[in-house]
Amino acid sequence: MSEPRRRFIKGTAVAAMASSVHPGVWAQGSDAPEKKEVRIGFIPLTDCASVVMASVLKFDEKYGIKIIPTKEASWAGVRDKLVNGELDMAHVLYGLVYGVHLGVSGPKKDMAVLMTINRNGQGLTLSKNLADKGAVDVASLAKLMASDKREYTFAQTFPTGTHAMWLYYWLASAGINPMKDAKVITVPPPQMVANMRVGNMDGFSVGEPWNHRAILDGIGISAATSQDVWPDHPEKVLGTTADFVARYPNTARAVVMAMLEASRWIDAGLQNKLKMADTIADKAYVNTSVDAINQRILGRYQNGLGKTWDDPNHMKFFADGAVNFPYLSDGMWFLTQHKRWGLLKSHPDYLAVAKQINQIELYKQAAAQVKVSVPKDAMRSSKLIDGVVWDGKDPAKYAEGFKIHAAAAA
Repeated sequence: MSEPRRRFIKGTAVAAMASSVHPGVWAQGSDAPEKKEVRIGFIPLTDCASVVMASVLKFDEKYGIKIIPTKEASWAGVRDKLVNGELDMAHVLYGLVYGVHLGVSGPKKDMAVLMTINRNGQGLTLSKNLADKGAVDVASLAKLMASDKREYTFAQTFPTGTHAMWLYYWLASAGINPMKDAKVITVPPPQMVANMRVGNMDGFSVGEPWNHRAILDGIGISAATSQDVWPDHPEKVLGTTADFVARYPNTARAVVMAMLEASRWIDAGLQNKLKMADTIADKAYVNTSVDAINQRILGRYQNGLGKTWDDPNHMKFFADGAVNFPYLSDGMWFLTQHKRWGLLKSHPDYLAVAKQINQIELYKQAAAQVKVSVPKDAMRSSKLIDGVVWDGKDPAKYAEGFKIHAAAAA
């Protein structure tokens, strides 16, 4: 055993004894990761950064593992490789994990969320053609769709995923029923800009840097950000299967520790963010120009029509640990929207499902080791774009409370 590893085991055992975590978990060095190499899938998006930086900066080695970032082409591909074990974990859409767990987005498999990777930082982009006709936000889009009647096509990245939910919620906030008033298609994130360029869609909902890329290429405008829809919303998570957590709990914990270190490093200051942008822009990761990434990670936005602004609710990876806790209410929200849009035919036991998926105790153990604070409550409250408050207290009532929903499109 190497001396750094010996020191780590000794240190974590002592820390575990001092924390609220049951000390037996790490007794006699039993915290050693069962699996040393961990294949973590990612999609070329800015918010894959903590996976990449945990590997590049060797935070993984500190905890006895080697993260192998694995670039994937689509969220459907990520889903399939998680389910069949080709990937150990993934940077993945929150709603994808919940959809797989309930069998509404492909094969049914018990899943796990280990931590939240980021908040905010996604976007809703409209084509330059629509902007030229006056559609520059959701209100003017609704007005144009009502007066210039035709089939309008919008793209999201996965049917139960976050981008679909931001798109649907945003459209519905202006009275547009996405199930009735528009055609919605699924397009992998890196293909959004190319598809808009050839006229395949009028708008899309996707993560950065592809919204800003559309502006740089002169084919789209930013009509809204996802944080306009839900300030400080959960976005990507570190997802895996329940089987993996049961079989390799120490490995899962070690990955969370490395990811927390990387998240803290990214949010530590300007130079770190710029180094991160420079790193992930590489062909091996996001494969775009650095200038498509390095502005919006600092909250510097432009809409492609001459407007610029600073958004304090830009993409966050850490925020003193507030980002990373896997709140039960966050997971439950996606279930309410799956029910709203007909993806779930009946109400699940919202809280029970979230407790099955979100690995809160494992997260707390990892956080204690890297001195990241955790909230007292696993539920949180937020107000969304339509003024409706979500707090997780009555999810069935919340899900049924929307005027615009899938049944209304029938």
